[in-house]
Amino acid sequence: MLDRIIDASVRFRWLVVGLAVILAILGGRELLRLPIDAVPDITNRQVQITTVAPALGPEEVERQVTFPLETELAGLPGLIETRSLSRHGFSQITAVFTDATDIYFARNLVNERLQSARDDLPAGLSPSMGPVVTGLGEVYIWTLDFTGPAARSGVPYVTPEGERLVTDPEKATYLRTVQDWIVAPQLKTVPGVAGVDVLGGYVKEYAVHPDPGRLAAYGVGLIQLVEALEHANRIAGAGYVNRAGEAYIVRADARLKSLEDLAQTPILNRGGQVIRVSDVAVVEIGRAPRLGSASADGRETVVGTALMLQGENSRKVAHRVGERLETIKASLPPGVVLRPELDRTDLVEATIKTVEHNLALGALLVIAVLFFALGNVRAAVITALVIPLSFLFAASAMNRFDISANLLSLGALDFGLIVDGAVVVIENTLRRLGLARQETGRPLTVAERLSIAAASAREMARPAAFGQAIILLVYAPLLMFEGVEGKMFGPMAATVMLALAAAFVLSFTFVPAMAALIVKEPKADHEQTRLTRAATARYAPLLRAAIASPRAVMIGAGVALLAGMIAFTNLGREFVPQLDEGDVLVQALRVPSTSLEQSQAMQFRVETTLKAMPEVERVFTRTGTAEVASDPMPPSISDTFVMLKDRSDWPDASEPKAAVVARMEESLSTLLGNTYEFTQPIEMRFNELIAGVRSDVAVMIYGDDFAAMERTAQQVAVVLNGIEGAADVRVEQVSGQPTVTASVDRTVAAAQGIHASDAADALAIALAGRSAGQVNEGDRRFDVVVRLGDDLRNDPTIMEQLPVMPENAETGRRPSPCPRSPASTLPRARTRSAVRTASGA
Repeated sequence: MLDRIIDASVRFRWLVVGLAVILAILGGRELLRLPIDAVPDITNRQVQITTVAPALGPEEVERQVTFPLETELAGLPGLIETRSLSRHGFSQITAVFTDATDIYFARNLVNERLQSARDDLPAGLSPSMGPVVTGLGEVYIWTLDFTGPAARSGVPYVTPEGERLVTDPEKATYLRTVQDWIVAPQLKTVPGVAGVDVLGGYVKEYAVHPDPGRLAAYGVGLIQLVEALEHANRIAGAGYVNRAGEAYIVRADARLKSLEDLAQTPILNRGGQVIRVSDVAVVEIGRAPRLGSASADGRETVVGTALMLQGENSRKVAHRVGERLETIKASLPPGVVLRPELDRTDLVEATIKTVEHNLALGALLVIAVLFFALGNVRAAVITALVIPLSFLFAASAMNRFDISANLLSLGALDFGLIVDGAVVVIENTLRRLGLARQETGRPLTVAERLSIAAASAREMARPAAFGQAIILLVYAPLLMFEGVEGKMFGPMAATVMLALAAAFVLSFTFVPAMAALIVKEPKADHEQTRLTRAATARYAPLLRAAIASPRAVMIGAGVALLAGMIAFTNLGREFVPQLDEGDVLVQALRVPSTSLEQSQAMQFRVETTLKAMPEVERVFTRTGTAEVASDPMPPSISDTFVMLKDRSDWPDASEPKAAVVARMEESLSTLLGNTYEFTQPIEMRFNELIAGVRSDVAVMIYGDDFAAMERTAQQVAVVLNGIEGAADVRVEQVSGQPTVTASVDRTVAAAQGIHASDAADALAIALAGRSAGQVNEGDRRFDVVVRLGDDLRNDPTIMEQLPVMPENAETGRRPSPCPRSPASTLPRARTRSAVRTASGA
């Protein structure tokens, strides 16, 4: 078979060369379309289900939200496992599917189960699925901040609408509004962007802050207040009327349009006295409670993140996002600046330059060796052309089979292996041509050269084919890897094997054809080049000595093998070489009970300390959980992104990065209340995806006794601290969050005609808040929320002072399910009578 292919290639040599040119052109086009990233994406097929339940504590979230949803997901086709996280007001479930499962099919299955599980969840909760992204989908991060004097605390900022913002929370709320309604909608239209994650600032809302004293004085309950606002904020169609031959559409517009409309909303009419919202509550522009915050260089800001759609080209998506942000800057309000903070394009471009440099250097080295070894420029050029042609063929095949290109897969290309078959064929061709020249004593004719070129290739077909087949078999087991190993090393093995396969084909088609076209027979014996003569002169004595003393050679080889084995056992081992991303990520951890405000204040000092270092260009932080919640964290944990300057701008450009990180750790050690973990942005996500934690090494402890597991964890930490080289050993703190439990005294509640749900609803509305419709400002929509003001919510006695009323007993909107005393005799009750509070952890 190979003999016929070789003969046809020599006979139709111009056709073969033309096909090679076409292959190069198509390969170049496919190379430009090849998705390239810095590292392989090891994310498995997973669907995240997030549920926000502000009124529920961790135990209630686990019992009423997480467990029912996990149970409902059990048995889905292709489901491997589910893991969950339950925190105060927040639940997240990650459903992991097999790699063969289509992600959109998996999401459809999960969505069907979610619809059937909604009836089992507390009223008002709506679980949602995260965007179709991978663990490494954060391709672009930016911050929004004020510029000029308005950036300083206390200096007012006047919006284009004429609103005067003075306090830091007011400014942060405005920045969040700009992010949500100007930046994010435009970025979501960028091809390849699956979503925009936002962290920091405050979500603007129309807040109704009830006064418990006024509510009690007027005999109004919190549920009545919410229902009154809901009824006052509606729009309905009323058909149409005919007038003068025309049909006029009639609609009833009862929507709230301003704070004044909210304040004048009637709650009830008692004996001709209309009680309005303004009588029992303060109406103002408020801020929704948040699960996370963001800061940069020691002050609060808003951080946005562009999330890449799964399977897209990270470099191209990041480039498109950067271009769109440049156009968005022109539409920002005066005094608001958008700063790019982390661009995946920079890392990918640096990786590509590294790969290009290594590949080019390797190719030049191979070409130089070929030239000196073969002693023929044309033969060296033919052999060297196999390198780019094989690479371009591999790039085309990688696009066809959806194989990712990254530092591992491209960096694994070995040009010495690729040109191995071509070297054997071209070297034998030169040798046969030289011998024929010596035998004939004259220049060879074209027919003779063609015949010798074909015969030389046929002669070496079998050994060259066996040699390259053996190399292919060496890489084949890597294709059998699964899970993380398969995602890491599978693309590398496939890329090398594709390039070797292309080189194998070219060695018996392109190389013989080009040799027949342009290679001239050497005038002297080809084997006696200057390089071979020098090598032979030094090698021949050693060979004769080895043959004369075979026992000594065997003993020496055995000693060398033993020494190598001993050295190998002492070598360090790592899953993959560490990629220097150029930047540093410092994770600051605090006690679980730390509030978001306290955590942010402590983080300001961390940023200021890091920013003072001469090697640091800028610092920004994400604290707590963002909007999309792909990386949920409690308020006590902050991810600090430390962006370093170019090494040429360092005071000492020769200083290792590890030394800079050591100085960072030393500077931060003076700040009390924090513990730190040092890593890199992508490396951190890698560790989380592999083990679910951010450390390089993690020990998991399983069991059904929480206290016993915690004791065991502390004992394991003591052992790990004693291991040489272990650093930053800590036990993840999973307890210690203080809680206040309100228990209903059902005897007292029944005596006053109050349901237990009345007291629970009063607490939920007062502290967690309840939405009562929306207010539109152009294309922007803001919730109307009933919630106590911050001053009252933080009052430890307020839970016992809330008025609890029968559910609209006077208005009769929702009849009571059980007999109650008339409102005249039981106008109200306070939660102190029906509720007992207890603190715990």
